[in-house]
Amino acid sequence: MNIVCLDMEGVLVPEIWIAFAAESGIPELKRTTRDEPDYDKLMHWRLGVLREHGLGLREIQSTIANIDPLPGAKEFLDELRTLTQVVILSDTFEEFAKPLMAKLGWPTLLCNALEAAPDGTITGFHMRCERSKLTTVKALQSMGYDTIAAGDSYNDLDMIRASKAGFLFRSTEQIKQDHPELPAYDTFADLLEAIRRAL
Repeated sequence: MNIVCLDMEGVLVPEIWIAFAAESGIPELKRTTRDEPDYDKLMHWRLGVLREHGLGLREIQSTIANIDPLPGAKEFLDELRTLTQVVILSDTFEEFAKPLMAKLGWPTLLCNALEAAPDGTITGFHMRCERSKLTTVKALQSMGYDTIAAGDSYNDLDMIRASKAGFLFRSTEQIKQDHPELPAYDTFADLLEAIRRAL
């Protein structure tokens, strides 16, 4: 029995923080897990930048409302879900992801949660579990599933390497150079074909 585990941002939808950096005019917020492998460090830094500029959940959600899935992402996901079970494993937050999941036809998403004050100030965040993508892949394997994984960033490497088949998708040149052993694809058609072969 197989289950496909996909990253969300950069794979199915644009990077939320990059979109918000453009919308808010704060270029340093373009930094993502493609640049910083330590997610905890990255999020604490992001929250500091938001506090410094007086921005919070409402402003980010306003940006997210205008984000659409990457071209072809919904069709890819719909086709993939006719072949096998699919779960999206993301380090994003429920408060960010809900409108994007609606646009993708409500696939299963496992992610994290934010803490926010009544005025929308983001005061903290709760990670679902430590090393959530790897932990989830190992849990699925313990339940009898063979996992196939795809992602684009440093925080996807553990789940990709732990799976029976794993792929980089629309990743950076640096990550591809650092991990030449991982097959890398840039189109949904090529990724779907690779997953078909792995199934």
